[in-house]
Amino acid sequence: MIGIAVAAIVALMTVAVRVQRELDDRYPPPETGEETLYLTSGAALQRLSLGYRALAADLYWIRAIQHYGSTRQRLVIPGGAPSAPPEGKQPYGLLYPLLELTTTLDPYFSVAYRFGAIFLAEPYPGGPGRADLAIALLGKGLATEPDKWEYMHDIGFVHYWWHRDYRTAAVWFEKAGESPGAPWWMRSMAAVTFANGGDRQSSRLLWQEIAKSATVEYQRNHAQRALAQLQALDDLDQLQPVVDRYAQATGVPLHDWETLVRARQLPGIPLDPSGRPYTIGANGDVELDRRSVLFPLPQEPPPSVSQP
Repeated sequence: MIGIAVAAIVALMTVAVRVQRELDDRYPPPETGEETLYLTSGAALQRLSLGYRALAADLYWIRAIQHYGSTRQRLVIPGGAPSAPPEGKQPYGLLYPLLELTTTLDPYFSVAYRFGAIFLAEPYPGGPGRADLAIALLGKGLATEPDKWEYMHDIGFVHYWWHRDYRTAAVWFEKAGESPGAPWWMRSMAAVTFANGGDRQSSRLLWQEIAKSATVEYQRNHAQRALAQLQALDDLDQLQPVVDRYAQATGVPLHDWETLVRARQLPGIPLDPSGRPYTIGANGDVELDRRSVLFPLPQEPPPSVSQP
């Protein structure tokens, strides 16, 4: 099932890239500089938009999506290793200001808060890697709607997945669970996070509930991809001892799966949840293929860090 979902994500991403290229070729977005952006910001923009604030908010939200999508398309190379942004440059520099303007014009624009936070928190080059700004944006939404459990959940999620701060995440999950209309599983998620910190099973439970409760397809696909990554981590844990045992028994470094298949140590070449074979590095480490849509896998903290 996860393999099908991942294949669907790949297909959707491919179509999205093609559509973005077609739009960029036919209707190139206007160059928006920092100066132009701030001339129409805040209270001045609210006054200028008069009775059309919702429409103006929609336009700025579309511009934010275009900025994020086109920048990501330019920077992300399939299978490329993650890297740091160029010194002194901010490729996603307009993303947060655009989201700020969107939510100032429409303080109840839930999608802009929730998806904007995901865009901001994504590590470079897939995003600016600004989990702090993601939390700030969600905090702004929470100031407008103090009882909205979804924003509390999302703040906890940012602390959990990107900051690896499990105690703070659990506190926010608990707050969300106590809010009116919150689903029952928020309380159990707070308890699990408090007890087990960032262990893989806790992450799996979190992503499963996000996938079940997602109201937008992008959010569901994002959760399915994360679940596939967690499955890949489990696979690597199971495959590494098989490779190590064979190398120790024969005294010969292992570099291919066919040898293990012929020795009946494996039923076949092991595939990741997206259907691409795992690889064996020069040092004998079992790894995810860099060309996999699941690359890179999330970094897991040492066991001592995972306990809050």
